[in-house]
Amino acid sequence: MKRMIVAAVIASTFLGMHVHAQVRQTKEQIMFYTADWKGDRFPDGRPKVPDDLLTRALDVSIEDIWDFLRGHGYQNQFESDWHALHADKPTAGRALTAQYMPSRPDIAKAEAAEGKAEGRITWSNNNSWPIQELVQGDIYVADGYGKVVDGTLIGSNLGNGIAAHTHNGFVFYGGIRDEAENREIPSFNGFYKGYDPSAWAQEELTCINCPVRIGRAVVLPGDLVIANAQGVIFVPAILAEDAISSAEFTNLMDAYNFELNKEGKNGAQFEGGWNAQKFAGFKQWVYAHPEKLKMSRAEFDTMYTGRMERMTRHPEQ
Repeated sequence: MKRMIVAAVIASTFLGMHVHAQVRQTKEQIMFYTADWKGDRFPDGRPKVPDDLLTRALDVSIEDIWDFLRGHGYQNQFESDWHALHADKPTAGRALTAQYMPSRPDIAKAEAAEGKAEGRITWSNNNSWPIQELVQGDIYVADGYGKVVDGTLIGSNLGNGIAAHTHNGFVFYGGIRDEAENREIPSFNGFYKGYDPSAWAQEELTCINCPVRIGRAVVLPGDLVIANAQGVIFVPAILAEDAISSAEFTNLMDAYNFELNKEGKNGAQFEGGWNAQKFAGFKQWVYAHPEKLKMSRAEFDTMYTGRMERMTRHPEQ
C-alpha cells in the first residue's frame, strides 16, 4: 500500500509539472541564472536594468564596453557582421530571449498542446509567442541558428507587433522578410543575419527567456543589449551600470586627449602620457564642461579617484 501511495504522489507530481509552461521559462528558472542581480525585476523574473541606462548606452562605444567586460571575465559577449534596418541608429534595450530549432513532429505536437492550454495562437506557427511577452524597452533577441532561407522569423505584421510592444526592436541570429516594410515602421530597429522573401518554414520555437547563443555571444534574459553599426554586445545586467559608467569615463578621457592633440599639447604622447599632472588637467576640463557628464558628479569623482590610484600603482612607461 505504501508503495502505491508513493507511486501515486510521484505520478501526480509529474503530471502537475505538465501544467506549467515548458516553452516559457519560469520565474525561478530565470532567477537561477541571474541570481547575482539584486535590483528590480519584471514579473517574469528578468532583471530590470534602469531606464536611464538604456538612454546612456546609446552614446558609448562597443570597444569601451568590450574592454570592461573582458576585464571582468566575460569573454563571449559580442557578435559582428549584421544587416540592420537602420545601421546609423544605435539601439539599446533589455533582452527577452528566444530559441528556435529545426522542426520535429513530436516537439511540435507537445508545444501545440501547451499553446492550446495557455490560450496561445496555435493555428499558425509559434514564432508570435515571444512577441506577446515583450514590454516597452525590450529587445527581442532570438537564436535562429543562422537560418535565413525559410528562417525569416518575422515579416512586416510581426515586425509591427514587436514595435508596438517594445518601441524598440530586435536582434535575430537568423533572417527576416518584408525588409522594406519593416524599415518604415516608426521607432523600430532590427539587426539580423540576412533577408529572404521566403516564409518561415521547418522551424519552431523551443524556449522563451532561456540562455541563448547569438553567434559567438551568450545572452541571458535581462541582459543590456547595445547594437550599432559595429555590431551587437550583450552586457550582463549585474555589470550594466558599471560598464556604462566606465565607458563614459573612458569617452571623457578620449575627448580631453583629442583636444590636447588638436592643440599640440600632447607632444608625442598621442594616445597616453597619463600622469598626475595630466589627470589633474582632465578633471578641471570636465568640471569646466558639465554638459559632457552623463553620470553624476559624485560618480565621476569616485571613478576619477580610482583611476588615479591605479595610475599611481602602474604608471605608464
